[in-house]
Amino acid sequence: MSEETLTESMRNTLERRRQRSGLRSLTIAGDNSTDFSSNDFLSLRSSSLLRAAYMERLRGDFDLGSGGSRLLDGNSKFAEQLETDITAFHRAPAGLLFNSGFDANSGLYASVPQSGDIVIYDEYIHASVHEGMRLSRAATRVSFSHNSVASLRSTLESMKRGNSSIASGKSNVFVGLESVYSMDGDVAPLVDIVRCVDELLPNKNGYVIVDEAHATGVIGARGAGLVCELGLENRVFARVHTFGKALSCNGAIVLCSEITKQYLINYARPLIYSTFMSYPALAAIRSSYELLWTGLAENRRSRLWKLVQHFDSRLEQLDVLTDVHGAALLQMPPRPGKSSIFSVLTPYPRELARYCQDAGFVVRAIVPPTVPKGAERVRVCLHADNSTSEIDLLVQCIGRWMDDVKAGGTTPAARKQSRL
Repeated sequence: MSEETLTESMRNTLERRRQRSGLRSLTIAGDNSTDFSSNDFLSLRSSSLLRAAYMERLRGDFDLGSGGSRLLDGNSKFAEQLETDITAFHRAPAGLLFNSGFDANSGLYASVPQSGDIVIYDEYIHASVHEGMRLSRAATRVSFSHNSVASLRSTLESMKRGNSSIASGKSNVFVGLESVYSMDGDVAPLVDIVRCVDELLPNKNGYVIVDEAHATGVIGARGAGLVCELGLENRVFARVHTFGKALSCNGAIVLCSEITKQYLINYARPLIYSTFMSYPALAAIRSSYELLWTGLAENRRSRLWKLVQHFDSRLEQLDVLTDVHGAALLQMPPRPGKSSIFSVLTPYPRELARYCQDAGFVVRAIVPPTVPKGAERVRVCLHADNSTSEIDLLVQCIGRWMDDVKAGGTTPAARKQSRL
């Protein structure tokens, strides 16, 4: 394919995505806007306490770069001690640092399932898991309905009937899920999932893997995660904790057994073939974790949960209106468990998001393929440094949008389009 043909092909593909209103682009929030979008749940990226601790760690001499892959010249005593301390905080046998959550999930799922094994995963699992499964040697990859233990049970029973090696324990079954889901903010019924796997796979060939990305720093004692909160450390095969959300850093760790750690060191390609994190990146991770394990972040977690309760109550007070077709302009799905992520379901996510953005609130429209068709929404994330008055203003803005839509008989975007 010539360069000109390739360029035209890419241009046409982008145009088709634009026509489906799915074209992505890079944006920068306004200077005076209020953040209801980022994953900075504890508001640590603007914390003077974290900044001071981090800058103190940057005093003195250190190498700016790691020097290479961790298997070659990128490892250090500082990295190994950090790994050990994070592992102890989460009460795990062993842990292995990765450059990102994407690398951790894709490396774990690509390398650990053996030939003939099965991977069963929640239908809303993160894209990084799909990437790893795509590269794995697993014989079968099949989803179960989101957070449905009944669907998981049915899927496991079906797999056992169709594959005698599963029933006999010769083949392994990996069950992948997230503790808190990024789009709905709902919490996995982890106790029931673990119990179901143990019951249906009595030969101990069932392995649960939990992505704790959106629970790290937020859920559990001092933010240790859902697995620790439920006391399931010894019943979960592996956990992935990422540092780019509540901890306001980069990187991730896979918590697992020592033999699994050694296996990943030898076979997880994102670890083997990537330059490892630099000392400044590792120092930031340690500074954030020290706020967790010393309890200095507890006041932020407390503020966050108060704000979650306030937002919940304010949303319940909204009078949900309908559009000209009689469809509800908003829906608030039930939120089992607690998280600071809210999904405002609406048939008009882009219009509502733009309306809020124009009023100075940073929120994001989430549309297919990120979420299933019919599940379009505006995603709202709360942060420890948000205020109740900011929440009140956001809810008022959402209410005004519904009033405007009702008064005009259609959405603001549709009215604008009709005037063109």
